[in-house]
Amino acid sequence: MKRVVLFLATNLAILLVLSVVMSLVLPVFGVDPSSYAGLLVFAAVFGFGGAFISLAMSKWLAKRSVGAQTIERPRNTTEQWLIQTVARQAQQAGIPMPEVAIYNSPEPNAFATGASKKNSLVAVSTGLMRSMNQDEVEAVLAHEISHIANGDMVTLTLIQGVVNTFVIFFARVIAGAIDNVTRSNSSDGRGLGGLAYFGIVMVLEVVFGILASIIVMWFSRQREYRADYGSAQLVGKHKMIGALRRLQNAHESQLDGSMVAFGIQSKRSMSELLMSHPPLAKRIAALEQL
Repeated sequence: MKRVVLFLATNLAILLVLSVVMSLVLPVFGVDPSSYAGLLVFAAVFGFGGAFISLAMSKWLAKRSVGAQTIERPRNTTEQWLIQTVARQAQQAGIPMPEVAIYNSPEPNAFATGASKKNSLVAVSTGLMRSMNQDEVEAVLAHEISHIANGDMVTLTLIQGVVNTFVIFFARVIAGAIDNVTRSNSSDGRGLGGLAYFGIVMVLEVVFGILASIIVMWFSRQREYRADYGSAQLVGKHKMIGALRRLQNAHESQLDGSMVAFGIQSKRSMSELLMSHPPLAKRIAALEQL
């Protein structure tokens, strides 16, 4: 969950910045906001631009957010085992060796991120290493390796780019419609004015961006099932089921009420529509049916 939330938050922030730039650029190129074709082209350029900038920053942001330290040279047998296990699984999955990092946290967490299969990262928490046996940790690592092998972050970026395009496009279309209504109802024929129009666009982009996250979260849940299946293929489904059951019994995370990255969801979750990971019971059931 952590990497998905970071990606979405970074994307939204970049999207708003690019939206300001776009508002300045459109007049330079003579694009009328009411011209749907031209507006859609510019929305796609800036929408995908924001998503790919977020992707490029994903590994750096993820490491900074948890204070993860890349293992350059193993300092103990645990780090040596981590490096060897990730290397073996990466070879099995047919991907280049990712960076391996560890960070201090009492929660049993892990995540994988990166702009490509050649530029990826697998990080685990000290809490994960302490609370799970080697078979369970091996399954968690295989789950994260499967995310990389499946190209989940790139696919997420493409989906986010499409979503961004329509967020930018419809925010300006609706703001333009409000401007037209205001102008027609005004005795002097004046519309919203530059600042008011821009303010409405910003508000609509934030609202639409949050609503659009439902689409991204749906994809995120599907990729978790795929990564679980990938882990089962690499290390055996009994190990993956054991890891999920261990997480199911773990204490509630202090980070947003979730076991971040690997997917424990809080009972306080408003709706499964807004969950980046399926409920653990469903994931276990899906593996048991393999």
